[in-house]
Amino acid sequence: MNGLYLGMISGTSVDGVDTVLTELTDSDCAVRLAATRPFPAALRERILAVLETPHVALTELGALDVALGEFFAECALGAIAEAGAAPSQVAAIGHHGQTIYHKPDPPEPFTLQIGDPNVVAARTGITTVADFRRLDVALGGQGAPLVPAFHAWRFGVPGETRVVLNLGGIANVTILRPGSAPTGFDTGPANTLLDRWIERCTGRRCDVGGELAASGRVLPGLLEACLDEPYLALPPPKSTGRELFNAAWLERRLEAAGRGAAAADVQATLAELSAVTVAAAVREHAPGAARIIVCGGGAHNADLQNRLRRAAGIAVESSAEHGVPPDWVEGAAFAWLARARLEGSAGNVPAVTGARRAAILGGVYCGESF
Repeated sequence: MNGLYLGMISGTSVDGVDTVLTELTDSDCAVRLAATRPFPAALRERILAVLETPHVALTELGALDVALGEFFAECALGAIAEAGAAPSQVAAIGHHGQTIYHKPDPPEPFTLQIGDPNVVAARTGITTVADFRRLDVALGGQGAPLVPAFHAWRFGVPGETRVVLNLGGIANVTILRPGSAPTGFDTGPANTLLDRWIERCTGRRCDVGGELAASGRVLPGLLEACLDEPYLALPPPKSTGRELFNAAWLERRLEAAGRGAAAADVQATLAELSAVTVAAAVREHAPGAARIIVCGGGAHNADLQNRLRRAAGIAVESSAEHGVPPDWVEGAAFAWLARARLEGSAGNVPAVTGARRAAILGGVYCGESF
């Protein structure tokens, strides 16, 4: 089912909605148009309120689900119009939504994404595929990461072991070995702690280029306190999010390491934490890897890339060098997963998530032309 597919996701950083219109063929995906539309301030505050204090009135949860659905639909229609296409030309939307809680652990594992796909299908008239994660969780899996199947399809090559690294709010790796199914997992924090710290200290949403971190020095006591997190020592399959790596988590480490550190030194330490945890995962699980292909917002953080090169000791390259700009890989992946759902192909990789079997992921919400 070749054609135009649109992928949408809002990640852990809650910056806005990434919308990626792709033309998919059997062997490649061409990005026709991609954009990030920031959340309106009031809507972002409602999302953050749920994320940071996960106790919410049912009326607010339902209303926020619809409000996000409306915003995702606006993003979809805006991107399609900007690309000079019509909604009727788009085969399907792969709609990840906004994760508000992820807890894939017994006894009652669950993961919850909102942004009502019924609203998206109704407003756009386009068949919408959503709720990608929960079947994998029901099958005993982590429900994440789900992008490794796409990474293998798009970035795997014969004769070379390589790692695809997504540096979003959380860092996740996909390990691609010739002749083997991909493996992968969440290594730990990437941008989420960096963004929270600089916003707290300066009011800025992110450390552009890693400039603040580059001006500081790593604090050994704070780094040690951060590396003492039990999640980091767990074997895969594993996944995590803001439920663990959040402002309260950082506050506890700052208390343990002693207060009074300069803002730049804390930022440098958090960047080093991201780099060394990724490098440790690559050394342990992808020995002999030739390169790390980086995507996600962290691909633009020069300081973080330099730290990663030093820690990993192998080539670190942008996914743009391999044909897909780093900001759009995850959105393209959900466009690809939407096509997989409509074709009846599995979307998860049990070796990654730990699910009991491969499964066709996502619910289908019919558009006008279904």
